[in-house]
Amino acid sequence: MSRQVKLDGSREGLLAAHKDTPVRASSEEDYDSSSELGQELDDLARVEGEKPEYKTHNEQRRRQRLESGQSPPWYPTPLGGTVTSWQESYQKAEAMVKKMSLVEKVNVTTGTGWMSKMCVGTTGPANGVGFPSLCLQDGPLGLRFVDHATAFPAALTVGATWNKDLMYRRGRAHGLEARLKGVNVLLGPSMGPLGRMPAGGRNWEGFGSDPVLQGVAAALTIKGIQDEGVIATAKHYIANEQEHFRQSFEWGLPNAMSSNVDDRTLHELYLWPFADSVKAGVASVMCSYNMVNNSYACGNSKLMNGLLKDELGFQGFVQSDWLAQRSGVASALAGLDMTMPGDGLRWMNGDSLWGPHLTRAALNGSLPTERLDDMVTRTVAAWYQLGQDDKSRWPAPPPEGDGGPNFSSWTDDEEGLIHPGTDDETTAVVNKFLDVQGEGKDFHGRLAQEIAAEGTVLVKNEDNLLPLSRDGWSGVGLPNGATDLKKKYHVGIYGEDAGPGKGPNVCPDRGCNQGTLASGWGSGAVDFPYLVTPLKALESAFDLDSVNLSVSLSNELQAKGSASDPEKQDLCIVFINSDGGEGYIASDGIRGDRNDLYPQKGGDKLVQKVAKTCGGGSLPTVVVVHAIGPVILERWIDLPNVKAVLLANLPGEESGNALVDVLFGDVDASGRLPYTVGISLDDYGPGGQILYYPNAAVPQQNFTEGLYIDYRHFDAHTITPRYEFGFGLSYTTFELSDLRLTTLKPKSALPDPRPQGLSPPTYPTTLPDAHTALFPAGFRKLKKYIYPYIASVEEIKRGSYPYPAGYSTPQPLSPAGGAEGGNPSLWDVHVEVNVSVTNTGARPGKEVVQVYLSFPEVVVDGETGAT
Repeated sequence: MSRQVKLDGSREGLLAAHKDTPVRASSEEDYDSSSELGQELDDLARVEGEKPEYKTHNEQRRRQRLESGQSPPWYPTPLGGTVTSWQESYQKAEAMVKKMSLVEKVNVTTGTGWMSKMCVGTTGPANGVGFPSLCLQDGPLGLRFVDHATAFPAALTVGATWNKDLMYRRGRAHGLEARLKGVNVLLGPSMGPLGRMPAGGRNWEGFGSDPVLQGVAAALTIKGIQDEGVIATAKHYIANEQEHFRQSFEWGLPNAMSSNVDDRTLHELYLWPFADSVKAGVASVMCSYNMVNNSYACGNSKLMNGLLKDELGFQGFVQSDWLAQRSGVASALAGLDMTMPGDGLRWMNGDSLWGPHLTRAALNGSLPTERLDDMVTRTVAAWYQLGQDDKSRWPAPPPEGDGGPNFSSWTDDEEGLIHPGTDDETTAVVNKFLDVQGEGKDFHGRLAQEIAAEGTVLVKNEDNLLPLSRDGWSGVGLPNGATDLKKKYHVGIYGEDAGPGKGPNVCPDRGCNQGTLASGWGSGAVDFPYLVTPLKALESAFDLDSVNLSVSLSNELQAKGSASDPEKQDLCIVFINSDGGEGYIASDGIRGDRNDLYPQKGGDKLVQKVAKTCGGGSLPTVVVVHAIGPVILERWIDLPNVKAVLLANLPGEESGNALVDVLFGDVDASGRLPYTVGISLDDYGPGGQILYYPNAAVPQQNFTEGLYIDYRHFDAHTITPRYEFGFGLSYTTFELSDLRLTTLKPKSALPDPRPQGLSPPTYPTTLPDAHTALFPAGFRKLKKYIYPYIASVEEIKRGSYPYPAGYSTPQPLSPAGGAEGGNPSLWDVHVEVNVSVTNTGARPGKEVVQVYLSFPEVVVDGETGAT
């Protein structure tokens, strides 16, 4: 077909043009690898050629897995703009996108490359219509690589509060800080991993091992972030449950692992919190590194088109995790809208799978015009939906204004390179050091302290040892075996986890376990503006006129007879921890996922030694655990002198102050476990085990346990945990009474009919002249910076594109869809539960009312009588 012939670039037009060509799977022999899935296969072939152990693997089978997998096709991508709540934003977006050139559209969909600008991710602008580059920045705990910003408690700690108000307020403060720093898209919250495997390295980035808890917390966090005008990102979509083998090449394998999940489990567990997020209006979703049912999540049409955009009615844009995109046109057809950070299969190589390749694909007829237009429109509509066109809150970037990011992710200096990942040596002021932490009563550290305190879970408190008294003595009798109230009360503090170590930011991305643990490691971590250690807070909390503190900030006890000898103490407080994080960092033999659930760095032995000798072996020990998830406590939990145990999770910058609030009873111990603490790792079942060694060239994780993870597994197999999901002690007592169930709507076998959606935007489908996509005359091209332009019209070669299997057969819309979050009837309230809660103790406190539902052992169908 001649380049001069005007081609209808619509899906139907392209299929008609190729109607005489058999539809077949992609292959690099039949299509230019520079712009299609063949590029990935070529790259993988080169890697495998260097690794003899992969040569024996059946090549054809591997290629089929990469191209189609075992996930059913779902095409074409549902168009955005079909729900009333986004109607105005889509109308504005349609008007803007109609004015965009092809290269401007491609610019909006493609990142400019790692380290190309100030943020971890930056899109290209559409200058001709006034659409700016978007700044995308990590992460779920705070703002990564940013100065003068809050290091909030991790999401797992937030989940342990079970407090909806705190969930929203943290999101609101997080969003405010992002907006003030010039961040358009905040890469959080995280609800994947869900917590299937308790040793998972990134479980701490989510809110707990239950889809309802995750969903409620995520939705409120999203609402808080987006109420500040910042686009929130629900991630990582989906079934991204371990770090080992999560990403191609990161673990020495050319392929990421596949999470193989059945439809019911996917819907009822892993998709659930994403449904809550879409219902809350989230404007962006990030697809994950892993495969799902042997199809990459960022190229899986069933996940992105069928579930997310059709069933859940998602109106925003889908962005890839950084280098999670593994194909070109195929991923666009499958529903991916934005590639991040823009680089292709390798970091900082400047060779994007989109960028100029997407321009070529649009011009040569591979990519239907309505798909590209929808990709762009979704992003622009999200920008409008969050009010980012409001110049009073979002000033234009230079030279038109002083907006955009006011920080650099790549240097702490005031001046630095403006394109540090390229060959451009231009410098400017890149860090303005704007303090966004708030002041006075609005200081975000206050909120961080409140969350960390309420997220501390008291799991053991024998003899009501806690709360402590600041003067050491309780004033009742002769406490703790004391024989002389006139002498000082001696408190010993033990463990590396109590102190500052070498400082909270000594390791990049918090990628080591030293000093007190207040965050996991990886891209979800942030630089601490400060970190209040437990030791510092305890030194301030105790009345040192009546209390003598002895300190050993080591996991090895000092010599017998030293000042910190446990035998000399009236009370011993031991600090231990268990760390982990994202898989690109390894520390102390831990590659992201923990190797087990035991305390690290000799923590168990430290507790045993202290508890057995404190006060001559007869006085109490308190244990404080900081961890990224559940910890096995069995080696010391039943020791008679271990009287109190607090699981403080990951408390953030106000760690010590929050702990003191709970230890001394300034606030009630109101935290409740967002996970189950088992007696052993085996208790979590086969589905709870990390796959540490590859079991195939494409590692396979089969989710055969279905719905039964965490407490569901324990319940189903009648396994008694050490502490159950939702458990937590208080300093007071509560009574639940007067349980009432009120039916608001009768049961129905089927939901209401799918609502009729609005008509989405429409655009002309005629392809532009290829000359409009050429580099402008005299254009200075930076090395490794990703542009949308092509070098020559000779690059545009039309032919028969091998569309994926199933692409020519449009899928019917699901009855489960029709609105954000799915069919509105799925959100109907059928039963209202009321219960009276009475504080029957002597102290003020907080209680969390938890309702668990299950089917009775025998269920009889009311219509058929069948069981």
